[in-house]
Amino acid sequence: MSVDGKAGVARTRGRLLVFLPLAVFAGLGAAFYWGLWNNDDRLPSPLVGKAIPAFELPPIEGRNDGLSSADLRSQVSIVNVWAFWCVPCRVEMPLLNKLARDSTVPIYGINYKDDADEALAFLDELGDPYTRIGADRSGRVAIDWGVYGLPETFVIDAEGRIAYKHVGPFDRRSLEEDILPVVRQLQAEVRS
Repeated sequence: MSVDGKAGVARTRGRLLVFLPLAVFAGLGAAFYWGLWNNDDRLPSPLVGKAIPAFELPPIEGRNDGLSSADLRSQVSIVNVWAFWCVPCRVEMPLLNKLARDSTVPIYGINYKDDADEALAFLDELGDPYTRIGADRSGRVAIDWGVYGLPETFVIDAEGRIAYKHVGPFDRRSLEEDILPVVRQLQAEVRS
């Protein structure tokens, strides 16, 4: 290769090296911009469509009803994972109470790592929408369910499979647009 040929290759390589940081910066900027305006905050769950993990939880001390995987079969239901110290759990509690009053769907609770007195005080203060509550004192059942943080709400079909998972507190919109349509569809399938 001639000296001029080598010089041409070196110039081309030099130009590419100048534009490489610019291209990387532009790619990072585009990813940042997309992340800023992307409103899809759903976290996927590998358990959706699968059977609920087998479990048996005792009741919160002071209550008579624990919760087990057997309680979640033969009907469409909602399982809500909560704790007294969880501020977002307080935010969604009025909607859970209204749902329970309307008898739309049975609501079951998994109480995560709470002291019994504090959990019962939470329910006394904010209302108790739960048909049954299991005390997950060790947090093992929540781990088996793939809980990311509190609160989390699951829709369970009549065969005991997780049909939907909502991470974080739900508001009226997400209840009406995301959770209840799944419940109604599953209930219609059971009736037919």
